[in-house]
Amino acid sequence: MIIKNVCVVGIGVMGGGLAQICAQAGYDTAIVSRSEASLERGLKSIQRGLEIFVKRGRITEDGVATLMSALRAKATTSLEEGAKDADFVIEAVYEDLELKKQLFGELDRICPEHTILATNTSTFPIIALAMATRRPDKVIGTHFMNPPPLIHGVEIIKSLMTAEETVKQTDEFVRSLGKEPIEVKDSPGFVVSRMICLVMNEAVRMYEEGVASVEDIDKISHLCFNWPMGPFQLLDLIGIDIVAAVLRAMYVETGSERFKPALRMVQLERAGWTGRKAGKGFYDYSS
Repeated sequence: MIIKNVCVVGIGVMGGGLAQICAQAGYDTAIVSRSEASLERGLKSIQRGLEIFVKRGRITEDGVATLMSALRAKATTSLEEGAKDADFVIEAVYEDLELKKQLFGELDRICPEHTILATNTSTFPIIALAMATRRPDKVIGTHFMNPPPLIHGVEIIKSLMTAEETVKQTDEFVRSLGKEPIEVKDSPGFVVSRMICLVMNEAVRMYEEGVASVEDIDKISHLCFNWPMGPFQLLDLIGIDIVAAVLRAMYVETGSERFKPALRMVQLERAGWTGRKAGKGFYDYSS
């Protein structure tokens, strides 16, 4: 199978970035979102990101105009319209297992028989999504990192029923986007989420215990580990609610107490102070 048409479902931070890199790689890319308003917000976010690349000399203004025109032409609120001709679908909706299972069932009905159905989930078992379809051999995990245009590693997650040909085609597709695929097992949180969510959770617990302040824990991460951002900055960037949801999902799958979200994380989630997107999290972004 030659992949020409790609459909990205969801146009949040991840979905928008995925649509951008697919279009930049030359794929005819459709974007599906739940509303016209969310489509417009997402497209504007993609344009802002591309304008940064213009300043860095990575793309021309004409290139941005061409790319945005192509994306706008295939942006839709109709899953049927966006996915009906897709060779490869990447699901990037909110981390809700029932929502994703329902979506995969719909995609299975809409898409051609040859279409590979990929999920960008950072948490949920690929086999659970595969069994919502009649093509479990063509369902696979493609866990891109945030933000997709900048981070090169991609976890490729093969379920018990994913065909080797699906893995091969997905690897080739991911490499065509300028990314490096790394195959991991279908295990709760895979590798990236399991590691980094534990780091963030432990950082919050150390803060709760008074070991160090939010700022100093982040400073230690910068100066001692040479990380570009500390765990609290990363929590605010990803979204405290999203990290808490990932931790809960891993806790349900494993029963391990270390995956229970720290109390302060839960409190901020309940208050709606979920990070950058809310204007407040562990840091204040209101000014």
